[in-house]
Order: sequence, then structure tokens, then C-alpha cells
Amino acid sequence: MTTKYHKHVFICTNERSNDSPRGDCIRCGGMDIRMRFVQLIGQYDLRGKIRANKSGCLDACELGPAVVIYPDNIWYTQVKLEDVDEIFETSILNDGIVDRLCANDETWSQLKQMRESNE
Repeated sequence: MTTKYHKHVFICTNERSNDSPRGDCIRCGGMDIRMRFVQLIGQYDLRGKIRANKSGCLDACELGPAVVIYPDNIWYTQVKLEDVDEIFETSILNDGIVDRLCANDETWSQLKQMRESNE
């Protein structure tokens, strides 16, 4: 199968009401995170090869801004603007994983517990 982009980065920019127990990624910096990815794509002349898209809810907003990279199926949570350069270098340029940000079974268990405590 041929794909249009070598890698596709989705950055959650979902917005909820201020009183939502789930929070949202836009107020945690989702848009700035996305713009930094766009800047890096341009800086490395990767337009047309790498795409960074705003995303609606990726269903992990309680864990801070979420970034997903396909086709590698890498999920990063609790991403901060200062993490973007490391993610870009590691996952986009070098096909690696930033372990400290990568979601794992413990991450999803934590998310489930957070949701159960808010019910």
C-alpha cells in the first residue's frame, strides 16, 4: 500500500467547557505544539513527506496534550511544547520512541482510573 505521507502527526486541539472534568488539550498547549511541529517540518524541508494535523479529541485529554504518529502508532501523552523538538528528532527523523512520553499499559490504566473516579 502506498501512502501520501511518510509520517502523519495528529495533535489534539480539542476544546471543552472550563468545568469539564476531562479537561482539554487546547488549553494545555495543543495549538502551540502543533505549530512547532509545522515549523520543524518546514525547517527540515519535509513538506509533502510529513504532515502535522490538528485533531479533534483523541480520547486522552485527561493526560494532557496527546500526539499520535502514524503509521508507527506511537501515542505520546502529557506533551509539552518543550518536548516537541525531542519527539521530532527521535520519532520523525530517526524512527525512535521517546519512552518517557510514550503511552503504555500503565498510561491507559491510569486514564481508566481517572475516569472511574470522576463518575
